[in-house]
Amino acid sequence: MKIKFLGTGTSTGVPEIGCKCEVCTSKDIKDRRLRASVLIHTENKKILIDCGPDFRQQIMDEEFSPMDGVLLTHEHYDHVGGLDDLRPFCKFDDVDIYSASSTLNALKLRIPYSFSEHKYPGVPTFRLHEVNPDEIFSVRGVNIQPVKVMHHKLSILGYRIGNFAYLTDVKFIPDEEYLKLKNLDVLVINALRIGEHMSHLNLEQALAEVDKIKPRKTYLIHMSHHMGLHEKVQEQLPENIFLSYDGLEIEM
Repeated sequence: MKIKFLGTGTSTGVPEIGCKCEVCTSKDIKDRRLRASVLIHTENKKILIDCGPDFRQQIMDEEFSPMDGVLLTHEHYDHVGGLDDLRPFCKFDDVDIYSASSTLNALKLRIPYSFSEHKYPGVPTFRLHEVNPDEIFSVRGVNIQPVKVMHHKLSILGYRIGNFAYLTDVKFIPDEEYLKLKNLDVLVINALRIGEHMSHLNLEQALAEVDKIKPRKTYLIHMSHHMGLHEKVQEQLPENIFLSYDGLEIEM
């Protein structure tokens, strides 16, 4: 399995428009963060988790080949705003999208032209697949375990593929979901910033979750400029916990 971090930032991205803080003006490429998304290659299949508004920019240098499935964590714009840019992949076939029913229903309101009876030529076309958070499902033979987490009061999905798990926008993990996160080689989990936040784990809380889940390695994502400079924060992290960065590739 190969995982590429297409984007590792929060909803505003980094640099944030109009901000002149030391992170937003940093020359370190690792301090420049597009909206959070990962591309997974496994079992000769290509699976995207989330498709934010930076997707066109993120995918441009990747080999153009069919997208075997798109997993959506939830319907917030920074996670679905790039779905229209999947239209080139529809030349191969309709793109299969997997998520909870609430997210799929939101997509029909956000991009209704893709679901109308009489579609305008060239619009992206999708097949929607409802995910039951309590059941393993398959994307072209790749088994995927959904993980239900809370984003403030919104129930959203994380995903486990083999011994890799991707959790973003988490504030709280229900007790019963930890059973799905045992024996991970790699955990990806959000850590928005140093300070407290209403709907996201901050760094201290993310590290507490890592200590509870005990993966072999952890990569932090969905970070804002309030996290601090990549180089300085990384120096303070425990062994085997890493700040992710755009373009990072890992293999399992």
